Amino acid sequence: MNGTELLWLVSKDAFWSGVAALGFAMLFNVPVRTLGACFIAGAVGHGTRAVLMHFGVGIEAGTLVGSVVIGFLGVWFGRIWQAPAPVFTVPGAITMVPGSFAFRTMLGILEIAASANAATGGDVLWTTSVDATKTALILGAIAVGIAAPSLLFHRQKPVV
Repeated sequence: MNGTELLWLVSKDAFWSGVAALGFAMLFNVPVRTLGACFIAGAVGHGTRAVLMHFGVGIEAGTLVGSVVIGFLGVWFGRIWQAPAPVFTVPGAITMVPGSFAFRTMLGILEIAASANAATGGDVLWTTSVDATKTALILGAIAVGIAAPSLLFHRQKPVV
């Protein structure tokens, strides 16, 4: 894949992720003046993850880096628009929620519960465990990523 194709694929990914973030922002009833920034946070964060994954970084680490980018954008946009950072970070990060891994985990759990044959249960148990672990790691990466910049920049001053 050449650079032009990669740019086109990442641009499409970022655009549709921004649209999804915009939809969630409208669903969460954020102020209208902040909608563009919510679009940008979702597009840049998910685009960052897509680029990293294209170059061989795992989805978990890519999600962490993308979420940190969203977190820093949220802090920055919050200062510009005088709004709390979660107004920008939550809609932007929702685009990175691991829906397919969580769905496959639930299907695997149902298959294990319905399976009477112990011989086929080992493979299903293994793939379900892997999907559940990936889901947990990705959700943890999202939480840490969007929270870390706010924790770094918004420290409480000690009371003397």
